Amino acid sequence: MSDKLSELLQNNTKVEILKYIENALEKSDEAPFWKEKIVPFIDAILSVLLPLKKQNLLFTPEGKIKQNLDSTLFYEWTDLISLRTLAFTLELSNAQNKLLRTSYKDVEYKKIDLEVLGRYLSSYKVNLVDEDHLDFPVGNYNLHIGMVTIIKSLF
Repeated sequence: MSDKLSELLQNNTKVEILKYIENALEKSDEAPFWKEKIVPFIDAILSVLLPLKKQNLLFTPEGKIKQNLDSTLFYEWTDLISLRTLAFTLELSNAQNKLLRTSYKDVEYKKIDLEVLGRYLSSYKVNLVDEDHLDFPVGNYNLHIGMVTIIKSLF
């Protein structure tokens, strides 16, 4: 996949990554509509992945341990259902002060702020109250698939 994205994810801050994306979008011929959607989407993902990276607690949507935050792992978390699951996993982990639903055992876990991710998911009508009730407009899911296609094209 994208070496440039992996390099950014491994070596830059959230602000620097978002600035790079904003600049790439400005140079692209994408409609302003997409530009307004993509930056908050990436911000929401990075708001939880970068703190997990800092704690050396990265994992896949299936809960498997990952050593590095690279483009492959990033794209795994761009799926709206996976991102929703991550929000619930971290919410439970925060409540119990330990990382749950992953292959990690007996590791130190510091609470992760879920405000940015929660606000983002809520804005797309993703149910963050009842995990067993997976319901949000299909159009929102399709919109996210479109955003991921554009993000990949930037790299």
